[in-house]
Amino acid sequence: MTNSDNAFPQRVIGDLTVSALGLGCMGMSHAYGPADHDESIATLNAALDAGVTLLDTADIYGVGANERLLSEVLATRRDEVVLATKFGFLPGADGLPGRVDGRPERVAECVDASLTRLGIGTIDLYYLHRVDPAVPVEDTVGAMAEQVAAGKVRQIGLSEASAEQIRRAAATHPIAALQSEYSIFTRGVEDEILPAAREVGAALVPFSPLGRGMLTGSAASTTDLAPDDFRRRLPRWEAANLESNMAVVQRIREIADGAGASPAQVALAWVLAQGDDVVPIPGTRRRTNLADNLGAVDLALTAEQLAQLSALSAAGDRYDAARAAQAASR
Repeated sequence: MTNSDNAFPQRVIGDLTVSALGLGCMGMSHAYGPADHDESIATLNAALDAGVTLLDTADIYGVGANERLLSEVLATRRDEVVLATKFGFLPGADGLPGRVDGRPERVAECVDASLTRLGIGTIDLYYLHRVDPAVPVEDTVGAMAEQVAAGKVRQIGLSEASAEQIRRAAATHPIAALQSEYSIFTRGVEDEILPAAREVGAALVPFSPLGRGMLTGSAASTTDLAPDDFRRRLPRWEAANLESNMAVVQRIREIADGAGASPAQVALAWVLAQGDDVVPIPGTRRRTNLADNLGAVDLALTAEQLAQLSALSAAGDRYDAARAAQAASR
């Protein structure tokens, strides 16, 4: 399932060998302003050409549009890709994730719908996008395990699950991966959740390892964002927090200058340094950003630089009140 003849560093998720950096594809169809189909396809192909093998999507991204976008690349390059997708969210009126529905009777239908949109026969890594608070996680994972037995899914993952949910799920079926937000600015998994994932043998797949772009310094204010970019509603971009956060980003830039690297490369190298079982999936839809991000795999930060980065923190919560309530419902 990988480009075995390339020199890109590899890591392991369950029985899947993947590139040490994956590519989060959400922004190509969802949440970050108008889509650019041609540039997205070019970015996907450039990632595979460079040795990236892990592509991450979900049925909710663009309400199926992101999976259909990936199908255009998978049609000719399936054997180069470890494909991860997710289910669980129902779309709200705005097309963004609404409530979670993890009833076991939905699982087979969701798997088949994703397979159809993706144009493939097997999903390599299938995540429960959020644990449904109304459904025991054992019930949902049990239905996902039936899809493994049917040959439609290879490995099972959870997204944004608690330590207790991880352990309960793993008692039902092996859990290969936990996908959670993790970056220099978002460290909530470190105390309990990451240890639980490691206890059950699940790799950590951090999404938003660049702080939704903030850690790169590329979006220094909401005026830099498209009118429908969901970051306009996030507390870290509010005026009360943004000045403080930009000062922290400047500190990252100074460390990057000392390392002869970009801020994005430093932020990703920090995440990669947190363990060989950590596989970040920075998202981008532009080839220029992709090329910059991939340089992180060749960057070895010193112990002092890692400590300096670990001491930094963000002002403001990662979600607004509505999204925070939704996240808390997992």
